[in-house]
Amino acid sequence: MQPEQEQEILNLRDRQLTPKQIARKLGLKASEVSTFLISQAEQTALASAEKGELLPVAQCLVDVNFAKVLLGNETSEMSGLGLVMVTRSKGYNRFVVTSYLIDYWCLGVKDAMPPRNCNDSQYKNLVENAYSQFLGYEEISLEQAQALVWGAIAYAKKLGFEPHRDFEQSKAHLGESTSEIGLNFGRNGEPCYVEGPYDNTTKIINTLKKSVGDGNFDYLFGMG
Repeated sequence: MQPEQEQEILNLRDRQLTPKQIARKLGLKASEVSTFLISQAEQTALASAEKGELLPVAQCLVDVNFAKVLLGNETSEMSGLGLVMVTRSKGYNRFVVTSYLIDYWCLGVKDAMPPRNCNDSQYKNLVENAYSQFLGYEEISLEQAQALVWGAIAYAKKLGFEPHRDFEQSKAHLGESTSEIGLNFGRNGEPCYVEGPYDNTTKIINTLKKSVGDGNFDYLFGMG
């Protein structure tokens, strides 16, 4: 394969064409195109790893309600929970995925999925299952994903809460935030604790009383 053909393959791939479509356009075998793309992706991932860089971002997702409330500055009484998913490319048709369940009214990162390897079909199933309890999802930038997660953590820490223990395994995958996106956490300007089925409710309420004072936060019991 000539260098000119390789570059043309990459150009067409950037336009979201499949290996079969690229092969037809260039008069090549689909297997030749696939083999080249796999090799190219693995070389890119290896080069990034050797430099200590994060893998390239494939996709970042968030549920639509979370996006509307914090990125669209809309109000919602539906829920204080949101789900952010960050997917990086490990090579052709190979991904590493993490997700972050965010209580943006109070507790910050309530749960986190450590990095999980998957192929394209596994990734699609993972996304559909993860967002099945939400009203759909939409794609966002890495900067927005970082702002949502790190912003929720910063807000929760002011209230006296640390992120879920599994966040330690997934925070490197997310990357540090340098975003200046301004987000408003809490419910109507105040913390609002919604009781979950596995929460230490007494401890959480006492923490809120200590951090913001009795009467300066809302709570909803029996919602789990």
